[in-house]
Amino acid sequence: MTEQVTPADIRAAAARISDTVVRTPLLPFGPAEPGRPLWIKPESLQPTAAFKLRGAYNKIKQSLPEARERGIVAHSSGNHARSVAWLAQRLGLRAVIVMPDTAPPNKVDVVRELGAEVVLVPPALRDTHGFVLAEQHGYLPVPPFDDPAVVAGQGTVGLEIMEDLPDADVVLVPVSGGGLAAGVATAVKALRPRTRVVGVEPELAADAEQSLREGRRLAWEPEQTYRTVADGLRTHGLGQVPWEQIRRHLDEIVTVSEEQILDAVRRLALDARLVSEPSGAVTFAAYLAGDTTGKHVAILSGGSVNPALLARVLTEPAREEALHEH
Repeated sequence: MTEQVTPADIRAAAARISDTVVRTPLLPFGPAEPGRPLWIKPESLQPTAAFKLRGAYNKIKQSLPEARERGIVAHSSGNHARSVAWLAQRLGLRAVIVMPDTAPPNKVDVVRELGAEVVLVPPALRDTHGFVLAEQHGYLPVPPFDDPAVVAGQGTVGLEIMEDLPDADVVLVPVSGGGLAAGVATAVKALRPRTRVVGVEPELAADAEQSLREGRRLAWEPEQTYRTVADGLRTHGLGQVPWEQIRRHLDEIVTVSEEQILDAVRRLALDARLVSEPSGAVTFAAYLAGDTTGKHVAILSGGSVNPALLARVLTEPAREEALHEH
């Protein structure tokens, strides 16, 4: 099958979205392990606190007259929803966002505050109900990952990484529906084929790891993927468009435990002074658990963490350490 997303598409997306999307820095991580220097790409610094702004804006801007006329609809567990709602407010568009009724309340509230209409549905209907509404009301769908324009927009993360660190040896990228991983892998391999691009998933939502290992696109039931604390990585299967890119360009997918994810959230806050949601911290968790050498880049994909969870992660280990000291 011909690739639906090319390096040229990603370069065009970079130019298209540059008036709104932040070019996030590569931040060197001071306490990196010897022989394994690490840079962190904090997409949490986007106006909507996540990389999702890139793909959503590329998609909407390519179809802006249609979006103005029809309105837009999207489905998301949070960060794509927030990005689409923010863009709709900025561009004067009507937006309807379908979210699972298990979504963190802070993410739902943010979307509503941005002026979008939120429709809550059971997790099993999250990925399909938006298309039902599009059919009924004529809205323009803005998919979270299974769309060439969205994948190209997400790929600008990889383009920026290789422009800022051309000799990167390993790029770690979170995997959910696959849009970010597909775009980043396509961009990185076009610029430096020898750089390893490694996807990272929670052990409790490892549908993509199994798919890549077995060479066929598989899905896990929502009851399985919704066990992980990384709520942005609970998508139960790769999209068809991302899958075609991932199976060509991604070197491997590794998994991390729930304990490793929460420890990574804690260490990012305390050691790197970066706030990350669990989904964004999986790459840092994989770096900490790994032993590969060379220059590493970990994409911190989002910072929309539930404040109560962050407080618990930061204080519980401190209490345990204090107990051990006495």
